[in-house]
Amino acid sequence: MFPRLNQPYALSFFECRLVSQALNQPIPPAAPKLRFATPSTSGDVNHKGVQWLLKRNCSVTPVQLLGFFMSLSAVSLGIATFFWFQGARMVMPFAWVELIAVGSAFVIYARHARDGEKISLCDGQLVVELEIAGRLQRAEFNREWVRVEPQDRDGSLIEVSGQGRTVRVGRYVRPELRPALAREIRYALRGC
Repeated sequence: MFPRLNQPYALSFFECRLVSQALNQPIPPAAPKLRFATPSTSGDVNHKGVQWLLKRNCSVTPVQLLGFFMSLSAVSLGIATFFWFQGARMVMPFAWVELIAVGSAFVIYARHARDGEKISLCDGQLVVELEIAGRLQRAEFNREWVRVEPQDRDGSLIEVSGQGRTVRVGRYVRPELRPALAREIRYALRGC
């Protein structure tokens, strides 16, 4: 009926409520689960933290995009070469213009494929790293002096500010989920 003492046992909410009523103690509120973050440890048990990785949703990696572009180029140049030999000389220049336009669009896409935001909370420091088009921007904030708030109530970006610096995060989270992300960061700053 009762679990053995040498085995771990987790109480359900109902069992916790019965035990708290029997002991006349209030039920402790359940700690909110981290929806966007993952707990991180840096190898040392004393250095625990929380980390948020917010990345762009890319369906195609740059390597896959390169393979697709190479196959598209082979087909397009093959067709242009066929018409070149048939006497339609203007097909080849238009094929090259098409490939240059598509290739430049793919390069722009590939530069932004690895964009993301990394927010880390460890040892009293909140570190925000933004990677946009291969450039890394980093801002460090003291945990006690940070303010986290949505810029507006309409689901706009989250503003992290403190010590005279301001960083906007949440670009890669849907607008309706940004307030939840801001609450989660605030909860972690209070000492989860």
